[in-house]
Amino acid sequence: MTLLHPVILPISLKDRHLKGREAVLAQRRRAREALALSCAASGIAMGVLNKDGVDAPLPFAGNYWSLSHKCRYVAAVVSSSPVGIDIEEIRPRADDLMAYIADEQEWALAARRDWKTFFRYWTAKEAVLKAVGIGLRHLKQARIDRIIDGDNLIVRYESRLWPIRHLNFQDHVVSLTHDIDVCWSLTTG
Repeated sequence: MTLLHPVILPISLKDRHLKGREAVLAQRRRAREALALSCAASGIAMGVLNKDGVDAPLPFAGNYWSLSHKCRYVAAVVSSSPVGIDIEEIRPRADDLMAYIADEQEWALAARRDWKTFFRYWTAKEAVLKAVGIGLRHLKQARIDRIIDGDNLIVRYESRLWPIRHLNFQDHVVSLTHDIDVCWSLTTG
Protein backbone atom coordinates (compact mmCIF):
# COMPACT_ATOMS: atom_id res chain seq x y z
CA MET A 1 0.00 0.00 0.00
CA THR A 2 1.52 3.34 -1.05
CA LEU A 3 -1.36 5.65 -0.15
CA LEU A 4 -3.74 5.81 2.82
CA HIS A 5 -7.38 6.54 2.05
CA PRO A 6 -9.09 7.78 5.23
CA VAL A 7 -12.82 8.42 4.74
CA ILE A 8 -14.98 10.90 6.65
CA LEU A 9 -18.77 10.70 6.35
CA PRO A 10 -21.59 12.70 7.92
CA ILE A 11 -24.14 11.14 10.23
CA SER A 12 -27.61 11.47 8.70
CA LEU A 13 -29.88 14.18 10.12
CA LYS A 14 -32.29 11.44 11.22
CA ASP A 15 -29.56 9.56 13.11
CA ARG A 16 -28.25 12.76 14.75
CA HIS A 17 -31.50 12.92 16.72
CA LEU A 18 -31.10 9.44 18.20
CA LYS A 19 -30.12 9.15 21.86
CA GLY A 20 -28.09 6.73 23.97
CA ARG A 21 -27.33 3.27 22.66
CA GLU A 22 -29.37 3.81 19.48
CA ALA A 23 -27.17 6.80 18.58
CA VAL A 24 -23.95 4.86 19.23
CA LEU A 25 -25.13 1.91 17.12
CA ALA A 26 -26.03 4.23 14.23
CA GLN A 27 -22.62 5.92 14.48
CA ARG A 28 -20.86 2.54 14.49
CA ARG A 29 -22.79 1.42 11.40
CA ARG A 30 -21.88 4.62 9.59
CA ALA A 31 -18.21 4.26 10.61
CA ARG A 32 -18.19 0.77 9.10
CA GLU A 33 -19.61 2.25 5.88
CA ALA A 34 -16.68 4.68 5.88
CA LEU A 35 -14.28 1.77 6.42
CA ALA A 36 -15.81 -0.10 3.46
CA LEU A 37 -15.14 2.98 1.31
CA SER A 38 -11.55 3.20 2.60
CA CYS A 39 -11.07 -0.48 1.73
CA ALA A 40 -12.53 0.03 -1.75
CA ALA A 41 -10.30 3.05 -2.41
CA SER A 42 -7.30 1.00 -1.21
CA GLY A 43 -8.16 -2.05 -3.34
CA ILE A 44 -8.70 -4.21 -0.26
CA ALA A 45 -11.59 -6.62 0.26
CA MET A 46 -13.07 -5.76 3.65
CA GLY A 47 -12.87 -8.70 6.02
CA VAL A 48 -14.59 -9.55 9.27
CA LEU A 49 -14.11 -6.80 11.86
CA ASN A 50 -13.15 -8.47 15.12
CA LYS A 51 -11.77 -6.95 18.31
CA ASP A 52 -9.61 -8.36 21.08
CA GLY A 53 -10.45 -8.58 24.79
CA VAL A 54 -9.74 -4.87 25.39
CA ASP A 55 -11.82 -3.79 22.37
CA ALA A 56 -8.83 -3.13 20.08
CA PRO A 57 -9.42 -3.90 16.39
CA LEU A 58 -7.80 -7.10 15.12
CA PRO A 59 -6.31 -7.07 11.60
CA PHE A 60 -8.13 -8.92 8.82
CA ALA A 61 -5.99 -10.59 6.12
CA GLY A 62 -2.99 -8.60 7.36
CA ASN A 63 -4.83 -5.28 7.14
CA TYR A 64 -5.17 -2.94 10.12
CA TRP A 65 -8.18 -0.69 10.59
CA SER A 66 -9.38 2.12 12.79
CA LEU A 67 -12.75 3.83 13.32
CA SER A 68 -13.91 6.96 15.09
CA HIS A 69 -17.42 8.30 15.49
CA LYS A 70 -19.03 11.41 16.90
CA CYS A 71 -22.52 12.93 16.77
CA ARG A 72 -22.08 14.60 13.36
CA TYR A 73 -19.26 12.71 11.59
CA VAL A 74 -17.45 9.39 11.44
CA ALA A 75 -13.94 8.57 10.21
CA ALA A 76 -12.32 5.30 9.17
CA VAL A 77 -9.13 4.03 7.57
CA VAL A 78 -7.51 0.74 6.54
CA SER A 79 -3.74 0.21 6.27
CA SER A 80 -1.13 -2.49 5.79
CA SER A 81 0.54 -1.29 9.01
CA PRO A 82 -0.86 -0.35 12.44
CA VAL A 83 -3.04 2.74 12.06
CA GLY A 84 -5.17 5.01 14.21
CA ILE A 85 -7.72 7.70 13.40
CA ASP A 86 -9.71 10.00 15.67
CA ILE A 87 -12.25 12.76 15.06
CA GLU A 88 -13.53 15.38 17.49
CA GLU A 89 -15.68 18.47 17.30
CA ILE A 90 -13.74 21.56 18.40
CA ARG A 91 -15.75 23.11 21.22
CA PRO A 92 -14.99 24.56 24.64
CA ARG A 93 -14.63 22.09 27.48
CA ALA A 94 -13.75 22.34 31.16
CA ASP A 95 -10.55 24.39 31.48
CA ASP A 96 -8.85 21.79 33.70
CA LEU A 97 -8.76 19.40 30.72
CA MET A 98 -6.02 21.55 29.17
CA ALA A 99 -3.55 20.32 31.81
CA TYR A 100 -4.88 16.77 31.54
CA ILE A 101 -4.22 16.46 27.81
CA ALA A 102 -0.76 18.08 27.76
CA ASP A 103 1.85 19.33 30.19
CA GLU A 104 3.56 22.73 30.10
CA GLN A 105 6.41 21.44 27.93
CA GLU A 106 3.93 20.20 25.31
CA TRP A 107 1.89 23.41 25.43
CA ALA A 108 5.09 25.42 24.91
CA LEU A 109 5.40 23.84 21.44
CA ALA A 110 2.16 25.46 20.27
CA ALA A 111 1.67 29.03 19.10
CA ARG A 112 -1.62 29.18 21.03
CA ARG A 113 -3.12 27.45 24.03
CA ASP A 114 -6.67 27.23 22.71
CA TRP A 115 -9.40 24.65 22.06
CA LYS A 116 -8.28 24.02 18.49
CA THR A 117 -4.80 23.06 19.74
CA PHE A 118 -6.32 21.09 22.62
CA PHE A 119 -8.33 18.91 20.22
CA ARG A 120 -5.40 18.63 17.84
CA TYR A 121 -3.33 17.21 20.71
CA TRP A 122 -6.18 15.05 22.02
CA THR A 123 -6.96 13.43 18.65
CA ALA A 124 -3.27 12.95 17.82
CA LYS A 125 -2.62 11.11 21.07
CA GLU A 126 -5.80 9.05 20.77
CA ALA A 127 -4.93 8.06 17.17
CA VAL A 128 -1.52 6.78 18.33
CA LEU A 129 -3.05 4.84 21.23
CA LYS A 130 -5.57 3.29 18.82
CA ALA A 131 -2.73 2.28 16.49
CA VAL A 132 -0.95 0.43 19.30
CA GLY A 133 -4.19 -1.05 20.64
CA ILE A 134 -3.83 0.48 24.12
CA GLY A 135 -6.61 2.98 24.58
CA LEU A 136 -6.86 6.14 26.63
CA ARG A 137 -5.46 4.68 29.84
CA HIS A 138 -1.97 5.52 28.50
CA LEU A 139 -2.83 9.07 27.45
CA LYS A 140 -0.17 10.62 29.70
CA GLN A 141 2.55 8.41 28.17
CA ALA A 142 1.77 9.69 24.66
CA ARG A 143 3.55 13.03 24.30
CA ILE A 144 3.60 15.73 21.66
CA ASP A 145 7.24 15.64 20.53
CA ARG A 146 7.15 18.46 17.98
CA ILE A 147 4.83 20.44 15.75
CA ILE A 148 5.85 20.41 12.10
CA ASP A 149 3.17 22.73 10.73
CA GLY A 150 -0.57 23.36 10.92
CA ASP A 151 -1.38 19.91 9.53
CA ASN A 152 1.42 17.71 10.88
CA LEU A 153 3.00 16.89 14.22
CA ILE A 154 4.91 14.07 15.89
CA VAL A 155 3.74 12.09 18.92
CA ARG A 156 6.22 10.07 20.97
CA TYR A 157 4.83 6.92 22.57
CA GLU A 158 7.29 4.69 24.40
CA SER A 159 10.37 4.88 22.15
CA ARG A 160 8.55 5.34 18.82
CA LEU A 161 7.85 8.58 16.99
CA TRP A 162 4.46 8.65 15.25
CA PRO A 163 3.83 11.12 12.40
CA ILE A 164 0.31 12.57 12.59
CA ARG A 165 -1.61 14.24 9.75
CA HIS A 166 -4.53 16.50 10.61
CA LEU A 167 -7.58 17.53 8.64
CA ASN A 168 -9.66 20.47 9.87
CA PHE A 169 -13.20 21.06 8.59
CA GLN A 170 -16.49 22.47 9.89
CA ASP A 171 -15.34 22.85 13.52
CA HIS A 172 -13.87 19.33 13.55
CA VAL A 173 -10.35 17.96 13.57
CA VAL A 174 -9.28 14.51 12.42
CA SER A 175 -5.91 13.00 13.34
CA LEU A 176 -4.38 10.10 11.45
CA THR A 177 -1.21 8.12 12.13
CA HIS A 178 0.64 7.61 8.89
CA ASP A 179 3.89 6.37 7.44
CA ILE A 180 2.90 6.91 3.79
CA ASP A 181 1.08 9.60 1.79
CA VAL A 182 -2.53 10.41 2.64
CA CYS A 183 -5.48 11.05 0.30
CA TRP A 184 -8.44 12.31 2.38
CA SER A 185 -12.02 11.57 1.31
CA LEU A 186 -14.47 13.97 2.97
CA THR A 187 -18.23 14.08 2.47
CA THR A 188 -19.86 16.90 4.43
CA GLY A 189 -23.50 16.68 3.46
